[in-house]
This record gives sequence, C-alpha cells and structure tokens, in this order.
Amino acid sequence: MECLIGIQGKDFVILASDTVAARSIIKMKNDQDKMLQLSDNLLMAVAGEPGDTVQFSEYIAKNVQLYKMRNGYEMSAKGTAHFTRRNVAEALRTPRPKFVNILMAGVDDSEPSLFFMDYLGALMEVPFAVHGYGGMFTLSLLDRFYKKDMTKEEAMGLLQQCISEIQKRFMVDTPQFKARVVSKTGVEDLGFLSSPVPVA
Repeated sequence: MECLIGIQGKDFVILASDTVAARSIIKMKNDQDKMLQLSDNLLMAVAGEPGDTVQFSEYIAKNVQLYKMRNGYEMSAKGTAHFTRRNVAEALRTPRPKFVNILMAGVDDSEPSLFFMDYLGALMEVPFAVHGYGGMFTLSLLDRFYKKDMTKEEAMGLLQQCISEIQKRFMVDTPQFKARVVSKTGVEDLGFLSSPVPVA
C-alpha cells in the first residue's frame, strides 16, 4: 500500500513518499520517513518489507560511505544504482531475498538522474517513476503533463497534482507525503505535502 514518486527536472530530481507505517490492516504511525540520504547529491526512497527496507537501505548507505573513504571521492548516482541492483539480485538467489522497491535520485556534474528498481533486481533510468498502488492513479498524469526540462515549480505542481489524485481516488488513507529535492547544491527537505483541497 506504500507509494513512492520521483520526477526528474532540468537540473534536479524530486522524490516523495507516503509517510504511513502499517502492518496488515493496522496503521501504526503517520510520520514514517522512507527516504535516506546516501551522499551530498544522492537520495534513495525505499518501500517494501519493514525490516528489509531499514536494514538494506542502511547497508547501501554505509557501503557508499566506505567507497568514499577508500577512494577519496563519492560514488556516482549510476554506480550506486548498479551496486544496489547487484545486491538485490544476489540476495534474490539466497534463502533471504530483500523485498525492497527503490527510487534513487542523484545529480552528477549538474546532470540529474532517476533510477527505478524493484525487488527482482530490475533497474531502469527513467524521467519519472512511481512504486506502489499510487501508480495506478498517477502514471497517466505524469505521462500527460511531464516535460523534459521542467522547472522546480512545475515539477512541484505536478507532484501536488499526483498526491491530490491519490488522496481522492485511493481507498487507503494516505494523509501526507514527505518530499525532498536533489540538485547540484545538495538535498533540500520540502517537508510534508498533503492535498490542498478537501477529499470528496
């Protein structure tokens, strides 16, 4: 029931995730942060089994830091995405697979990139992406209104439109989303977003 949304702009990438922590039919909290900053210009949003999401995202983050310590420079967004994909694929062939779905956003030399990865180790670089049931309501909006060189304001407007549609159409309550933007200047927290209009 989780939802991750990613939109790539001219020189930035926006990631948003719902903030609901649930187990079966029980909602436990409404302020769960499902994103992890891997480096100055690299952000990862993770959905899936609660234990796997926490353990696996921390494992990736620590390996990105270890790479920087060993080599003196940070791993690129593409390199991190392929490293993560390999770990998901290798775990899939063991008794303990990682049930994680990931959106990874980064900016290398002012070049933004957004990667879509699922729990089977499939990886693709995309201009926009959605994980979870929210994709049923938002992919058509993204396909219709997305433009290659969107400004931050245009991307935020499109993201808000997607969130409003999910909150209006989806039977599962998703009261708010947390959003962050990655650019060459770093990661900026945009706070919590919710539908600006009451849901009918």
